[in-house]
Parts: sequence; C-alpha cells; structure tokens
Amino acid sequence: MTAKNTNPRPAETPNSKPADTKPADTNNGDADTSPHQKNYGVVVVSFSSHDELATFAESLDHSTHRPTNIVVVENGPTLPPLTALANITTTLHRSDNPGYGGAINAGVAHLGNDLDWVLISNPDVVLEPEAIDALMAVAQSSPTIGAIGPALVNPDGSIYPSARAVPSLRVGTGHALFAALWPANPWTASYRGTYDSTTPRPCGWLSGACLLVRRSAFDAVGGFDEGYFMFMEDVDLGMRLGTAGWSSVYVPEARAEHTVGHSTGGAKHAMAQAHHRSVRRFIAKRYPEPYWFPLRTFVGLGLSVRQRIVQLLAARKPQH
Repeated sequence: MTAKNTNPRPAETPNSKPADTKPADTNNGDADTSPHQKNYGVVVVSFSSHDELATFAESLDHSTHRPTNIVVVENGPTLPPLTALANITTTLHRSDNPGYGGAINAGVAHLGNDLDWVLISNPDVVLEPEAIDALMAVAQSSPTIGAIGPALVNPDGSIYPSARAVPSLRVGTGHALFAALWPANPWTASYRGTYDSTTPRPCGWLSGACLLVRRSAFDAVGGFDEGYFMFMEDVDLGMRLGTAGWSSVYVPEARAEHTVGHSTGGAKHAMAQAHHRSVRRFIAKRYPEPYWFPLRTFVGLGLSVRQRIVQLLAARKPQH
C-alpha cells in the first residue's frame, strides 16, 4: 500500500505544468518495436547539489538518446542557481524535504502522460553516452518489464551491487549480521546477486540511484511509498512491481558512474537512524500477517541494537 502524499504543493518554475496522473493501459500485449523512438523524461532529486546536477545534465546532453525534458526536485532549504543548465526544463522546490520517494513522485507528476519511460536518478551520476539506448533496447524484449537499471560504476572502477533480490527475513538477517565480518557469506551472495556477466538478468529490485521505469508500471503501483524518508524505498518499489506482475531487469552493458552518498556523507548518525527505521517499515509490509508479529517484534529489537552499534562506531570515527 502506497502512502498518501500530504505534503504542500511544491514551488515550481513558470515553465512547469501538472500532469494528468491517470495510469496508462499497462497490458496491450505488444512489445516495444522501436526502442530509439521511445520518449522518456528525467526526474532527479537534489539537496544543494548544483555541481553534481551540472555534470549529470551534461552527460544527458551527450547521450545518443536525449530526454524530452528534465525535472529537478530540490529538497534543500534554498533553490540553487540552475539557470545556466539549459536542458533543465522544470525545477520544483520542496523546502519541506519530503524525502527521496516523495520528491520523485512530485517530479513524475509534472511529466506529460505521453512519455513511455522515466529515468529516476541521483544527481551524482554520469551516464555513458550509449547507456539509455542500451536500456531501451532491452525494453523491447517484453511488455511486462517495469524497471531497467544500468551497471553503477564506483569511483574506484568496481561495480556497485545495484540489482538485488527482494530480501526474505532469513536472507536479510544473515546479510545484516555477517556482511561486514564475512563478505562472502551465502546470505549476502544470494541477496546482492552476481555482476560478472554482460548479459541482462532479472532481479528483485534496482537501486534508486539510477533506473528507468515504465511510466504505466510506475503509475499502476502508485509510485514510491512516501512513508520511507530515505533508504528501502527502491526495494519496496521493486517488491510491489513484482507483486503486480512487472519485472525488473539489470542491463550491465548500460553503464553509469556513481559517487555514493555525496549529500549524506557527513550525517552518519542520522543516516543510520533513517536506514533502520526504513527496514522496520519494509519488514512490516513484507510480512504483514498477524502470525508474523512475534518475529517482527524480535527483528525490530535486533534492529534497534544494530542501529545503536552503528551509531556508536560512526561517532568514534574521526570526521574529515
């Protein structure tokens, strides 16, 4: 169930307009036949990220498949000067900071219904020129693909595990307990998936740092659950897409460079709190039945202990 948006209407630039949010028909039985003709819009969430936005917008300007329009949703207290970024067509200012999912939903609502796909992204992403075309080419393989994601390349050249399984309690608990001390443990391996192939593969969910969603699928499931301020909203979206019959596909030939956590690096304590709060919400949605209550309670207590440990360790690390 998607949380309702009770936030105030965002401030917007004069060239923006609200979209008709009526979902499109999602089951016409026909696969996409001309990927290079598929229109798409972009929604990117910023928190005082002017420099990153400039680099992100430049990468789209160099793309072999440019977007129809780009919507920037600024969650920071002030609106940065974006007038120099010519291909930014709409800017929404959400000084109330509704979180990542809430900001994305607000941005998608300002895209026209004539767009087949929406690129959802952080600003600290640089797409390779052929990335969008590589994603769109896979989109034509099935009309039930709801989300497609590129390989996210870390600054050191490694691949970030961005296409994962929807975690069960067993796998999620094993990953949470052993990932740091025993990286090769079977639970983490099962959860994160493999990244040594160039062949597209299905997955449970794709990182919200950069993914392309079918507009009709996104509308059909109600977009992001705004009950998550940050973290786990992408896991939740993948879970609900799968439940509704849509698939998520990882496309390693499409590549994007990603600088992780540019706007949250100095807030370790608050981020740990937000992350564990989101995990509790996800578990409650994943296992809502009454007979899961004792286990949900036990896991919740464990998460509280883990959150405290993470916060203590973060406090002991020197700040740079």
